Amino acid sequence: MLRLIARRLGYMLLTLWLVSIVAFIVIQLPPGDYAEAYVAERAQSGARMSEEEIQELRSHLGIDRPWYQQYFSWFSGVLRGDFGWSYEWRRPVADVIGERLPLTLALAFFTLLFMYAVSLPIGIYSAVRQYSVTDHVFSLFGYIGLATPNFLIALVLMYLGQQYWGQSVGGLFSPEFQDAPWSWARFVDLLAHLWIPVVVLGTAGTANLIRSMRALLLDELGKMYVVAARAAGLSPLRLLIKYPVRMALNPIVSTLGWRLTFVISGAPIVGVVMALPDTGPLFLHALLNQDMPLAGAMVFIYCALTIIGTFVSDMLLVLLDPRIKMS
Repeated sequence: MLRLIARRLGYMLLTLWLVSIVAFIVIQLPPGDYAEAYVAERAQSGARMSEEEIQELRSHLGIDRPWYQQYFSWFSGVLRGDFGWSYEWRRPVADVIGERLPLTLALAFFTLLFMYAVSLPIGIYSAVRQYSVTDHVFSLFGYIGLATPNFLIALVLMYLGQQYWGQSVGGLFSPEFQDAPWSWARFVDLLAHLWIPVVVLGTAGTANLIRSMRALLLDELGKMYVVAARAAGLSPLRLLIKYPVRMALNPIVSTLGWRLTFVISGAPIVGVVMALPDTGPLFLHALLNQDMPLAGAMVFIYCALTIIGTFVSDMLLVLLDPRIKMS
C-alpha cells in the first residue's frame, strides 16, 4: 500500500506539472494582455495613456517577455510557495486566494456530501421498488435536475426568495456578518446560507448519481449470486446491503474525483449569479481581465483539488472492494 501511495503521489506531481503548462498556454491564447485591459478600463473613465507608458507597464509587469519565460518565472515561484503578484488586485496571489479558498472548499465538501447523502438512498430505493409510483416520481425529478442548468436554478431560487420569502438568497452571509471577524455566530450564519448554493451546485450531480446508482444496483440484483443468496435464506435487507449495494458502489466511488471537477467547474457561474464570496467569481474576473498570475494559480489549484479527489477515490475503492489489487 505504501508503494502504491508513493507511486501515485509521483504521478500526481507529474500530472500537475503537465497541467500547469497546458493551462498557462491556454490562458495566454486570448488576444491582448493585462496592459490592454487596463488601458481600456482607464479610457472608459476618461484617462489616456501614451504608448511609452503602456510599454513601461508591460515591462514592469514582465508581460513583454515570451510566454515560456513568463511560465518558468511563474512556476519557479510556485515551487517556492509564491504564486506571484496579482495585476488586478495589486496584492500577492496567495493572499487573494487564501481569503476565499476556505469558503470554496467548504462549499465543495458540503455539495459532495449532499450529492451522495441524497442520491444513494434514493437510487437504492428506486432499484428495489422498480417501476413503482415513487420510482417514476424520482425518475421525473432526476430528468429535470439533469436538464436544468445550475445558474437557472439559482435564478429561480433568488426570485422565489425575494418574491415569497422576503429575503435575498444570494451571498453566504447576512449583512451584519459580511465583514465581521470569524465567530460562532458567523459560522452558524454561514451554515444557514450555505444550503442554497449547495442545492444549486449539487442538483444535477445528484440526479446523475440517482440514475447511475439505480442502474448499477438493478444490474447487480439480476445476477446469479443474488438469486443463490436468496435461496439460501439470507434476509433481504442483509443481502441487499452486504452484496449488491457494495458492488454497485464501486463505479460510484471511483468517480469521486470527477464529481469534484463537476462541482468546481459549475462554481464560477453560480458564484457570479448568487454573489458568492468564493473563488468562482474571482477566477472569472481574473480571466476577463487577463490577470495571468491569478488565473494560472486558480487553474493550478482547481486541477490539484481534482487530482487529490481522484487519488482519494482510488484509495476508497481499494478499501471498499478487496478484489481490486493495484500492483
